[in-house]
Amino acid sequence: MTLYDTIGVGYAALRKPDPRIAAQIHRALGDARTVLNVGAGAGSYEPTDRQVMALEPSAEMIRQRPAGAARAVQGVAEALPFADGAFDAAMAVLTVHHWTDLNAGLRELRRVAHGRVVILTFDADAPYFWLADYVPGLAALDRAIMPKLDAYAPILGAVTIDAAPIPHDCTDGFLGAFWRRPRAYLDPAVRAGMSSFAKIADAEAGLARLEADLGSGAWDARYGHVMGLESLDLGYRLIIAEAR
Repeated sequence: MTLYDTIGVGYAALRKPDPRIAAQIHRALGDARTVLNVGAGAGSYEPTDRQVMALEPSAEMIRQRPAGAARAVQGVAEALPFADGAFDAAMAVLTVHHWTDLNAGLRELRRVAHGRVVILTFDADAPYFWLADYVPGLAALDRAIMPKLDAYAPILGAVTIDAAPIPHDCTDGFLGAFWRRPRAYLDPAVRAGMSSFAKIADAEAGLARLEADLGSGAWDARYGHVMGLESLDLGYRLIIAEAR
């Protein structure tokens, strides 16, 4: 059983792919016609105009894939059950921090993709947004589990690293998606779609303080400037490795 067999129940309803983030990922895939999606979950961000194969370790997440989604096989990034160069490109979206062996997973992506490898991840060295002032355990967790950005090139070859700004009305439900909707973090149903909250034990006191600050106006006094922004760079990064 994987983590997402437990926390992934109902995930598909909470994590709707944002079309602007999807467009950036799909552009990065270039002209690839066959794509492997590693750590595919319920199918978010898979292009519909290409031939996609999905790989996902959690049976619960595979169960939630919608009718008509790409075929999915159960497996892990560190041991992909595909031949060398089987795909034009490989993609991995907000998943590398769940792998047990980053280097092995990257080597496998490079092995099966003769074209680009595209990875959406998070730079834990980037300044954390205001939520960490209330729940500092989130930032500590990310610093512990998120790969450094310099970990990719030694295995994938030369990479381009692009910022992936998060729109204020992001339709996905990952941790940073609600930066301009602070009350959303008070909703247990919303937090259920964020794996980070499942991994820390010290969130309740900070969330109570957030609720109090929203009611008193203290949050707006400190962070209200973000309400005028259309998007924000929270540290999400798109790693693009060219053809080998």
